[in-house]
Amino acid sequence: MIEVKDLVKRYGNHMAVDHLSFTVEKGQIYGFLGPNGAGKSTTMNIMTGYIAATSGQVLINGHDILEEPEEAKKCIGYLPEIPPLYTDMTVSEYLLFAARLKKIPAKEQKAQILQAAEMVKITDVADRLIKNLSKGYKQRVGLAQAVLGMPEILILDEPTVGLDPKQIIEIRELIRELAKNHTVILSSHILSEIQEVCNYILIISGGKLVASDTPERLEQSRKASMRLKALIRADRDQLEGVLKQIPGIRSWTTENGNEAGCLRTDLEISEGEDVRDSLFYALAEAKCPIYELRAEGNTLEDIFLKLTGENAENLNLSEEEFSEKEVAAELPEDSEETEETGNGGNL
Repeated sequence: MIEVKDLVKRYGNHMAVDHLSFTVEKGQIYGFLGPNGAGKSTTMNIMTGYIAATSGQVLINGHDILEEPEEAKKCIGYLPEIPPLYTDMTVSEYLLFAARLKKIPAKEQKAQILQAAEMVKITDVADRLIKNLSKGYKQRVGLAQAVLGMPEILILDEPTVGLDPKQIIEIRELIRELAKNHTVILSSHILSEIQEVCNYILIISGGKLVASDTPERLEQSRKASMRLKALIRADRDQLEGVLKQIPGIRSWTTENGNEAGCLRTDLEISEGEDVRDSLFYALAEAKCPIYELRAEGNTLEDIFLKLTGENAENLNLSEEEFSEKEVAAELPEDSEETEETGNGGNL
C-alpha cells in the first residue's frame, strides 16, 4: 500500500531523514517509534505530501505523492499531532468544510459525515462549537476528518498526546476499531502504547530504520542475554565462590536483601545459556537456599534503548516537552518551517 524508497530530507546541514526505505502492507496497525529528533514527524509529513523530500520516493497505492498528489491523497486520512481544527466552527460545520475540501460528492457528504461521526462517537456534540470541547473530543473530531471519505490508510501522528488516562484508553480502542477497515500508521514515543496497540513496529533513529518487525518477534530476536534475579541465604564470599564455578554466568551484583542473612543477586547470563538448573544444584550443595528466583528477558524498552543508543531521559519527558524537543531537533535555528511546505489540501 505504501512504499518509501531511499527517502532523504535535509534542513540545511541537518539530515532529518537519511535514505529511509520501508513498506506498509494492508490491514495492519504500524507503530512508528523513535526518540526525539529521529525524523518521525518529518517522514510522516513527506508521506502525506505536506512537505517535499530532498530526494527519494513515496508511493501510495502506486501513486507518487509528488507527481500524482491528488490521487495519492485520496488514499490517505491524516491526523497531525495538533489537529487541524477551526475552533469557531461547530463540529458539523467543520466536517462539512472538510468533506468539501476532500471533494466528496455533494449528494454523499451528509451520509459520509454521519458515518464518520458515528465511527468516532461524536454525534452527541455535532452542534457544539469545537472550542468548547474537551481535548479528547477535539482529538475525536480530528479523527473524524481523517476518516471522511473512507481512505484506505490512516496516518496518525501522536494521536494520544496531551490526553488524560481515560481519554488515552478511549482513543486506543477507537484506533483498534478503525483498524478493522483501514491500515493504520501511528507514531508515538510512548513504548507501552506502541506495544499495546500495534501489531508491527518500525523503529527509526537518526533518520534511519534500525528495526522492523512484530513486537513479539522483535523481543525474541533481540534478546542479547537473560538476566536472573535471586534472593539467596548465604554470606557474600560463599555465594561468589559458587557463582564463579558456574559456566554461563557473565557477571553479577549483590546487595543485602530484605531478610536477615540473605543477599539479593542480579545475574547476567551469556546469550543462549540457561543456568537455572546448574545454579540450583550448586547452591543446594553449598547449603545456600534460594528464597526467590526469576528470569527477565529484554523488554521493548531495553530493545529501543539498544537500537537507538538513547538514555532513558527521553522516555520520561512529558508529551509536550518531547514534542518541543523533536521539533527543535529537526528544525535548525535559521530554518523557516513553512519554507518547503507542500500543497495543503490534506486534512
